[in-house]
Amino acid sequence: MSKVDNTKAKGPKHTKQMLVRYGLLGQLGWFDHHESHISRLNAHVIIKTERGLELGQIVGIHNYRGGHFKSSPEQVEQYFCNRTKEYPLAGGGTFVRFATHEDLREQEHLEKNSIGEAKTCQRIADELSLKMRIVEGEHLFGGERIIFYFTSENRVDFRELVKRLAKEYQTRIELRQIGSRDEARLISDYESCGQQCCCSRFLKILEPVNMRMAKLQKATLDPSKISGHCGRLKCCLRYEDENYLDLKRKLPNRNATVQTPKGIGKVVNVQVLTQLVVVQTESGERQAWPVDEIQKIDPNGAAKQKDESAKKEAEKKPLRDSVTEQEEAVVTEELVEMAESEQDMLEAEKPQSQPDSENNGDNSQQPKTADSSQQEGRRKKRRRRWSKNKKHGPREGQNGQNAQNNQSAQKNDNQNNKPKPPNGNAPQSGGE
Repeated sequence: MSKVDNTKAKGPKHTKQMLVRYGLLGQLGWFDHHESHISRLNAHVIIKTERGLELGQIVGIHNYRGGHFKSSPEQVEQYFCNRTKEYPLAGGGTFVRFATHEDLREQEHLEKNSIGEAKTCQRIADELSLKMRIVEGEHLFGGERIIFYFTSENRVDFRELVKRLAKEYQTRIELRQIGSRDEARLISDYESCGQQCCCSRFLKILEPVNMRMAKLQKATLDPSKISGHCGRLKCCLRYEDENYLDLKRKLPNRNATVQTPKGIGKVVNVQVLTQLVVVQTESGERQAWPVDEIQKIDPNGAAKQKDESAKKEAEKKPLRDSVTEQEEAVVTEELVEMAESEQDMLEAEKPQSQPDSENNGDNSQQPKTADSSQQEGRRKKRRRRWSKNKKHGPREGQNGQNAQNNQSAQKNDNQNNKPKPPNGNAPQSGGE
């Protein structure tokens, strides 16, 4: 009988990863390996990428412990600004072996040959009348491919060029168009500061740089002095831009009014690094003050405070203050109506005194006690209403209605107050 095999199948071991820089443009990638120890010297390795067999260099050789890189891939991506346009991490591949001295000498031999290959490519391009300039050539370590980097203002049809180069070197040919900044990364050496160019030494993401950064840092505006090998503004102008912006936010703007220990003045100039503010007083004297010793003055601050105080006072006022104007309008209307009624009475008495006495006869001998009592009653009501409105104010929503009622009552009084035509047979007081 066969024995039952109780041994469990072992799963694949957890692969380790190393971060390697390779290629002429200095690309980065993660490569799987099974090494238990990573040398802390400048270790060169042979790796397998999508392009072929290449020679690379381990990045951060002091950051390995037991063959593992201390930082995770997520942390490395965060360090490189989370996959920007010029994200340097490529696809990666697999680790083959550590490079030997023979491998390093072979790589030096290939780099020397690449110079002649670039010249040959440029010669053939000129023969084909192609408007392109060959910058650099890269011959891979395994010999599977030769890559030529070129610059051109327009698109170039280089199919015939590729055919002639493939026939010349009997290998795969690849042409890649690059910009002025990548060209400087390939061929630049030292800058005016005395250091190696940042783009060729360590800078992997080339962010845009504008003239505002140079003006803020008080750099010279001569393009020939602030431009690099690529013909554009130097990348180092961006390094301190954020700090300059933070310092500038603490300073007042020019022509702003500020309060200094010696009085009020106007800002003439500011110094970002020293945090000094040059202030000109009303007498024309100029003096530099630290930003902590001056205070900004808002020219509209006084007007705003007045408006706010007026609003607060208006809210505190009682209802009587809000309706004073309406009461005055009602009283003036009543006074005008009373004056008009008196004038009408005078005009009615003059022309109708004699003819009415002749024609009416005894019709005007009716007693006037009822009319006079009604008139006096209405006047008393108006006086009570007017005094009540003066003390407590008219009710909301009734101002217009009270005015209309007053007008109608006044018209009725004017009609009733018209004098009756005089008559000789007026009743006498008393009697037998």
